[in-house]
Amino acid sequence: MRTNELRRLGRAAWTVAGLVSLAGSLGAQGVPLGDDPRIHGIVAAVSAARIEADIRTLVGFGTRHTLSDTLSATRGIGAARRWIKAEFDRISAACGGCLEVRYVSEVFPPDRRLRDSTNVVNVVAIQRGTGDPDRYVLMSGDIDSRVSDVMNATDSSPGANDNASGLAGTLEAARVLTKHRFAASIAYLALSGEEQGLFGGQTVARRAREQGWNVAAVLNNDMIGNIEGVNGVVDNGTARVFSDGNPPLAVELPPRGEATGDTLAAALQTVLRTLGTRRVAGSDVDGGSRQLARYVDRIADRYVPNLDVWLIYRLDRFGRGGHHRPFADLGYPAVRIMETNENYTRQHQDIREEGGVPYGDVLEGVDFDYARKLTALNAATLAALAWGPDAPRNVRLGGAVEASARLAWDAPTDTASMAGYRVYWRRTDSPTWDHSRWLGRVREHTFAGLVVDNYFFGVAAVSRDGNESPVAFPERTMR
Repeated sequence: MRTNELRRLGRAAWTVAGLVSLAGSLGAQGVPLGDDPRIHGIVAAVSAARIEADIRTLVGFGTRHTLSDTLSATRGIGAARRWIKAEFDRISAACGGCLEVRYVSEVFPPDRRLRDSTNVVNVVAIQRGTGDPDRYVLMSGDIDSRVSDVMNATDSSPGANDNASGLAGTLEAARVLTKHRFAASIAYLALSGEEQGLFGGQTVARRAREQGWNVAAVLNNDMIGNIEGVNGVVDNGTARVFSDGNPPLAVELPPRGEATGDTLAAALQTVLRTLGTRRVAGSDVDGGSRQLARYVDRIADRYVPNLDVWLIYRLDRFGRGGHHRPFADLGYPAVRIMETNENYTRQHQDIREEGGVPYGDVLEGVDFDYARKLTALNAATLAALAWGPDAPRNVRLGGAVEASARLAWDAPTDTASMAGYRVYWRRTDSPTWDHSRWLGRVREHTFAGLVVDNYFFGVAAVSRDGNESPVAFPERTMR
């Protein structure tokens, strides 16, 4: 930003009335301090030793393939999911029954990767919020594993990193976070059928929509334990966060055979209107998942030592998929958190050695302290979201043919703990929110001297303890 523009903004910084002076965790100017000591404690409480123990237990089931044995007490996906439920039950008992633990299942018909109709069973544990329980933040890891042949359900498939690491991180986050109470609800998901077609995520995402969950965030953890890439890079100080720029267009089509020219024309008009709105707003990289990814990045910078988040601006790795996708497909903010450097000799491989190179997803390929660090990132993000308010609603932007940009918005539903709002802006060629300003409990703001054409704008709600919602991007224009 040019110096003279900064000066103009500085002179206009406090032209908005309505700043509040709040005690407690607010600073002398009524501005939330933005650094919650409870979250530093949460990060410190995450244990590499407990994560290692969980990964070793999961590897000990031999295989967790979706089509593997469901009756054995010691081997196969049935034994694994029963142990996972029992572990969530133990965590719940330690916090006085604070978790609602259940199986969530669905029978899927034969498919390209399902020989027969298969009951895909997930384990869901919900920590009910005390202030805004209908708002949910979710963390997930996958139960299932595989070897080279995706249909091989009998050979040993340890899945130590893919994805015992993500599932162990989800269990550990539950252990740490259940020692606290939050305004929003937190759901810990152990999902099945990922390798066969993202089936478990489809089931839970649909159930969330059917039950009217206000899903504010989905953090999918898929491979969070490897630091040695097949490219030769060894790196334990970075992580990748994948996010979609905008949710897919949601158009309800009539059942096959019932479509008419009028219904199809109406669906097309809905698509065109949505595309037109996105085009005018320039919101190609500002959907809910992208805002969540930026939020995770800020949490890492604030709370997790020696961890730099690399924002990857695509839904997932090129040509591949993960269990955040079913949630993103329904319009929920959803990201994938994972290691930066993958090792393909340790993914989807039969256990063997070829040319002196060992293959297989075994325990030796997992760095437990790195898995701790990425688990801590998840736990800190969940805590900040669940202690913070929901995002502002109905954000509008104006300022065409003016020398100023104007924002207005509606309050979120849960305002009891709110201190006010923070507005954000950035140049249109910047991938992150680079500038912000604290406003207090007002619901409009004018950026004097800032031409609306040259910047993107957004607004976040802020609680008295300094925790923020993700940034809400303008959905409408105003005169």
